[in-house]
Amino acid sequence: MVLKTIYWSGGKVLILDQRLLPLKERYIRCKTAEDVALAIENMAIRGAPAIGVASALGLALGARQIKAKTISDFSSRFKKLCKRFSSTRPTARNLFWAINRMEMVADKYYGKSIEEIRRVLHREALSILKEDGEANKRIGLYGKRFIKNKARILTYCNAGALATAGYGTALGVVRASIEKGMTVHVLACETRPLLQGARLTVWELKKDRIPVTLITDNMAGALMKNGSIDMVIVGADRIARNGDVANKIGTYTLAVLAHENSIPFYVAAPVTTIDISLKSGKEIPIEQRDPNEVTQIVGHPIAPQNINVHNPAFDITPHNYIKAIITDRGVSMPPFEQSLKSLVETIIK
Repeated sequence: MVLKTIYWSGGKVLILDQRLLPLKERYIRCKTAEDVALAIENMAIRGAPAIGVASALGLALGARQIKAKTISDFSSRFKKLCKRFSSTRPTARNLFWAINRMEMVADKYYGKSIEEIRRVLHREALSILKEDGEANKRIGLYGKRFIKNKARILTYCNAGALATAGYGTALGVVRASIEKGMTVHVLACETRPLLQGARLTVWELKKDRIPVTLITDNMAGALMKNGSIDMVIVGADRIARNGDVANKIGTYTLAVLAHENSIPFYVAAPVTTIDISLKSGKEIPIEQRDPNEVTQIVGHPIAPQNINVHNPAFDITPHNYIKAIITDRGVSMPPFEQSLKSLVETIIK
């Protein structure tokens, strides 16, 4: 991808507004931490890794604007900022990982000047941005071994460059296989209710000239049954220590269909998505979103007014449907618990 999902420029955080894609390519110029928090909440930026990066940059921006005369006052105000970002999207593990990392850095420097704390928070946020891009490339390198030449790969939602600081997780595996010289074809589900597959995945693959076919969500089972799909690769928003995965609502359905049709189902995500504090997917909080996302498409009503709507943003795919979890630190194979724990330990400093 030539376009950047998110970056820092001139004392502001610039975010590609994904709500407008594929029709318009426009950046939101976030001048305050609240601007960034709102961009996360309203899904101008989305995807667990990208949300983590956004929160780090937002906190660095907010730290610059905190008016405090004492370290104690600065610390109190910064913790309120962290709490604000924690409230934006409850399911994405990377969000909380990035916030915690920024808090830990600030804690180490509370014996220094406020200006020094601001500088170190800015440096840390830029490091998180850079590291995410590097992590995605490593996911691709670890994952390409699972791709066969001429593979027909089903993906869901958007786990590409737009969901990260660049390159992508599930689509990073696709990109790495193409860079190795393979020929692949991606099938992208439209992904109701916000159509991230149709609007975002297809857009970025087309932009990179990667062969892609758009299908409606309810076509996947029939295509699996008639032999048109060789494998499934999706991203993740949080992974419990037993290997259960939270991802965009509808992922569980695809996993069951893949299992029924003996099609391998893979998950690609950075280690920062793994939450070993949670025993299983039953403990993962599931975000409930605005009913209008279901009753409208791009602002146009498609359902009667005043109807009951259920709109969970994510579902849980049990670990027994997953063939492998591909991370930036290696591949976790069933049984997942010990290998996931070992992968997480590689980033604990």
